[in-house]
Amino acid sequence: MTSLIDNDAHRTEIFDSLPYYDNDLEQNPILRGKVEHELAREPKPPQTLHPRVPPPIELFKDKPGLAAELARVEAHQPLIPLDTIRYQLPAPTSTPGTDEEWQQALKNAQSQLEHQRIRHTNLALLQTYGPNAWRIHNYLLEATAKQAEAALEELKQRTTDVNRERKNSQTRIGNQLTSLENKWTELISSILQIEMANVALDAEVDRLNKKEAELASI
Repeated sequence: MTSLIDNDAHRTEIFDSLPYYDNDLEQNPILRGKVEHELAREPKPPQTLHPRVPPPIELFKDKPGLAAELARVEAHQPLIPLDTIRYQLPAPTSTPGTDEEWQQALKNAQSQLEHQRIRHTNLALLQTYGPNAWRIHNYLLEATAKQAEAALEELKQRTTDVNRERKNSQTRIGNQLTSLENKWTELISSILQIEMANVALDAEVDRLNKKEAELASI
């Protein structure tokens, strides 16, 4: 973990964790147990999102039909069966039928005929222009997929470079800290040796002073 301290004179980066270099937990299992115990005591993370996290995107806000279909798919509900009544040609229910019933049946037959004509026209257009349109569509999809794959590979490479740079930086800083720690230990050891030598010298001076006092009293 790093933190930045800004002031008018300089910008300082402080490292308080070197995960690529610190291995105290691996060398000391007791320390790992203490860390896990402390982590268990930490409060659980909040359920609410951070204020900087953007709100979820509401799909098909202006298209209720597509929104309802998306909700159906998310709920794993079966597809609503097609209404086949509109493709039938029902005759009048009464025998003989009334003029109104026959007029309605005639209009329905005309609607079905027009529907079949439009369908035939669309099939002809699809047979003429459909293959090229699908080839162009597939080409665009392949180009989009290649762009997405290239962006993914670039992001993976950038992530690898960042992790490599972090590891090298932390290893270098860790070696510097280890060197300074060893130097500090040596200096502390030297100071202790000097203090022990001073104590020994003080004892020797006291002994010589006592011996001088004894000789002077004779």
